[in-house]
Amino acid sequence: MAAGTAGFGREIEGVIDINLLGGIITKAVSPNPRVGNPSPRVAEFHGGMINSVGLANPGVQVVAEREIPWLEDYAHHARVIVNVVGDEPGDYAKVIAQLEGYDVISAFELNVSCPNTAKGGEEFGANDAVLTELIARAKGVTAKPLIAKLAPTLPSIERTASVAIAAGARGISLVNTIPGFLYADPPNERPRLGRGRGGISGPPLLPVGILAVRKVVRATGAPVIGIGGIRSYDDMRQYLAAGASLVAIGTAALANPRIPETIARRWGARG
Repeated sequence: MAAGTAGFGREIEGVIDINLLGGIITKAVSPNPRVGNPSPRVAEFHGGMINSVGLANPGVQVVAEREIPWLEDYAHHARVIVNVVGDEPGDYAKVIAQLEGYDVISAFELNVSCPNTAKGGEEFGANDAVLTELIARAKGVTAKPLIAKLAPTLPSIERTASVAIAAGARGISLVNTIPGFLYADPPNERPRLGRGRGGISGPPLLPVGILAVRKVVRATGAPVIGIGGIRSYDDMRQYLAAGASLVAIGTAALANPRIPETIARRWGARG
């Protein structure tokens, strides 16, 4: 399950059994609580979804006290990867340092597609020096694998991925959403999302994600988690053909919660 689409696992209990899947990438975790963006935060359009949740989360302290212990009790077979966000490079290390001691956590996914407030809102992944510093700080507080999650809008995603691997990331997640905007229906000057712009996910991301995976695997040889637009077993195989080591499903499961288990069962029956 892709980050942000299954909460911390508790939210989908009784709907999707994460123990029948390979694992879960949690909702984003930041040092302090985030209230997120104004509503409405999600809107559907023909063929996809646009969202502007704003990385809302209760903060690392609450996650450590409430959510991770639940995962320790529930995630008997599923691997847990924690998605981490921040406003500046040091924030990522702060979150990881507080969660490092939990055995249930297998790795940390660093969302470097979010804005660096110390640099005027520039994405962490858009600046090689900042990205290197961020990963180096995170690596300094954990021995667990770090996975850099990149946006497909980078000028050269393979070059940025190479920088992340050189800095100490063990893998790359591809891709994050792409920016978009929708007006209210019927079309007028009012946006459909409270913040206005948002991130596009769902079927439109499928060929975008596959191309990014193909580029990064060829450039780095590093393990890649393929994300974006997976709705079927055949979609999943597209990512594997491009070189992905794992795949993550998100938007499709919001529309049909049976999809992740169906794909996992078919893959398991493959022999």
